[in-house]
Amino acid sequence: MEEVVLQYLVFGASVSVFSWIVGLILIFPLAKSAYYQRLQHLNFIPSATVNRYMGIWIFRWIVRDTPFRFFNPTIRLTSGRADLARVRDAMTHAEISHLIGFFAVVLVALYMSVTTSWLLGLMIMMANTLLNLYPSLLQQENKRRIDRLIARGPGAARS
Repeated sequence: MEEVVLQYLVFGASVSVFSWIVGLILIFPLAKSAYYQRLQHLNFIPSATVNRYMGIWIFRWIVRDTPFRFFNPTIRLTSGRADLARVRDAMTHAEISHLIGFFAVVLVALYMSVTTSWLLGLMIMMANTLLNLYPSLLQQENKRRIDRLIARGPGAARS
């Protein structure tokens, strides 16, 4: 049984990683639409307390202190004179790409749950949550932090 669960989890991770490509492809036409403007201000979980209980801080550590940090260098504040608006736009782009991937994998998980096994669908959703939903929630939290820096005015990003 454990071998099957592991195989299902690996399959779910593979589908979720592939969905990153789907998200990257679909974000370009979406970014040119008027709907994208509304998506720029998504805020699923506005409470820092809820984010902490969900373990977003652990996920932030993983993204910051493991090889995942190399995946999207455009969303880093590297100097005191960083263009915060540009970084925020890159975060929005990453957030929405992950959401597109998340919803695409939800469809795959539902299909696999019905046609193959509910356990397969569950394992796909576990991987999808970690590889698509959590990155999106982390970007939302980071955007809120950037928004506070932008509100403070010039020089706020200096270390």
